[in-house]
Amino acid sequence: MLFRATAKTVAVMAFDGSLFLHLTDQFVHMHGYRPSTSEARSWERSIPVLAAAFNDAGLGDVEMMLEYALPLNSKRADVVLAGVHPATGEPSYVVVELKQWSQALPHEDDPALCHVDAYTHPVLNPIEQVHRYCGYLVNFNGAVAEHGHRANGVAFLHNATEFGVTGLREIERDGHGLLFTGERRGAFLDHLRSKLSDKHPGARAADELRDGATVRSKQLMSVAAEEVRERTQFVLLDEQQVAYRMVFNTVQKAKNADRKEVVIVTGGFGTGKSVIALQLLGELYRRGVPALHATGFQSFTKTMRKIAGARKREVQDLFKYSNSCMTAEKNSLGALICDEAHRIRETSANRYTRAALRTGRAQIDELIDVAYVPVFFLDEHQVVRPGEMGTVADIKKAAAKRSIPCHVVPLDSQFRCGGSDAYLRWVVRLLGLEAGGPVVWEPDGRMQLLVAVSPQEMEAFLEARRTQGYGARVSAGYCWRWSPEPKPGDPLAPDVVIDDWARPWNLRGDHSVSGAPPAALWATDPAGFGQAAGVGGRRGQGSRTRLTEGPRSALPHRQMVSAER
Repeated sequence: MLFRATAKTVAVMAFDGSLFLHLTDQFVHMHGYRPSTSEARSWERSIPVLAAAFNDAGLGDVEMMLEYALPLNSKRADVVLAGVHPATGEPSYVVVELKQWSQALPHEDDPALCHVDAYTHPVLNPIEQVHRYCGYLVNFNGAVAEHGHRANGVAFLHNATEFGVTGLREIERDGHGLLFTGERRGAFLDHLRSKLSDKHPGARAADELRDGATVRSKQLMSVAAEEVRERTQFVLLDEQQVAYRMVFNTVQKAKNADRKEVVIVTGGFGTGKSVIALQLLGELYRRGVPALHATGFQSFTKTMRKIAGARKREVQDLFKYSNSCMTAEKNSLGALICDEAHRIRETSANRYTRAALRTGRAQIDELIDVAYVPVFFLDEHQVVRPGEMGTVADIKKAAAKRSIPCHVVPLDSQFRCGGSDAYLRWVVRLLGLEAGGPVVWEPDGRMQLLVAVSPQEMEAFLEARRTQGYGARVSAGYCWRWSPEPKPGDPLAPDVVIDDWARPWNLRGDHSVSGAPPAALWATDPAGFGQAAGVGGRRGQGSRTRLTEGPRSALPHRQMVSAER
């Protein structure tokens, strides 16, 4: 969080102007860049109004946690209020989403979205937004994980009139999401008094929330089966939920109107593209809409087939490769979900393709043809192999060529690296994907960046984390030869050698050899820890822990380690 104090203190600092300066300084220190204009405006205008409301309600001793960072992602709740429940005496928390909107209209097809004049695209209804913040907090903070009733959510639109936003209330359903306007300030104060006591300070409750052990994040591969077969799901936040609903609504409209539309969802690594893709596939599957998941990423597809379709062959068949649409009938699907779409190739043909199918037709055209709504999830910063051409411009051009409407939905927040924006920006600058060149790493408490003096030290660190239940892998640059796979029962060749430390590359094929998992399952099978895989997608592998060989002058023993939990 950026700042924490009692409502009394926040009100005083807001009045003398020091609150805005303090929040700005803290933001720059933590993130390395200045806050956006809208964010700064909220600090100047919205937080003082909220603090004044608390003091008027006699709740001056309630703790206000400003710009509270949600666990394990880069999202921040505007304010989390911490205190004691007046009836139960338990810790009580109110998540507050502040909006300066004067009016907003619900989306005609989906009341969870709304239209605001300042934005060209639909945005998430603030009731839905704060409802999901509460759900996420309950999922990932030990202080409320077993006490969901302690978390409540309100959207406070202090500039809005009842007439201007009355349509948004259609989705109010529980204490996790209520809406109050400036016109209903009295009702807002009554609600706060019903959740927070005016007789007890909130410092201890705030401490408990801060110290709440982070509940282990649900791993994407581990819950894929429930995502597709049942209803258990990740909590999608803000623009993730907007993207999900935009795609789902587009599929429904296209189906009813018998017309095609294209949707592109863009975002960097860790922004939740694959999570959204899986939720869409699961929801469409449950509703009987014909849909498939397609990717050019072999290990992802094989892993999803193995885990999500472990008990049902029909579920395995939902996961295809991007080049499998060469002979598919046009509009045979309601939706085609193209994950990792930045890996789209110029053509689907390869050396194994029959001569009759080598038409030279663009793979983008094949993917657009097969469904009423092809959905492309992509990250334009990722290029793994030569010839990959999945960009927003390429897809929009292919759609425009046939006069097909094309919608682009951006994702900004990332949910990996402990939700560390600072680490993400550090990596982007280090790799030259953003102007300005590399910058010095400054720890932010969310991501740990370590340098090991030897591979043995690195491996010991990772092994210790594995004993605590974390996953870990090692990957390496392409500096060592790749030996043929051994005969069954023989040990793997020690290909990656640094001084007296040696490990084999991961396997090439689809079968386990000498205890090592097949190539496609290297990243998810615990037995994959004993081998290294190539950085940058070599042989279709992905990794989260990197060992790279650098100049001898850089480090005493030439090794650099970046560990991501």
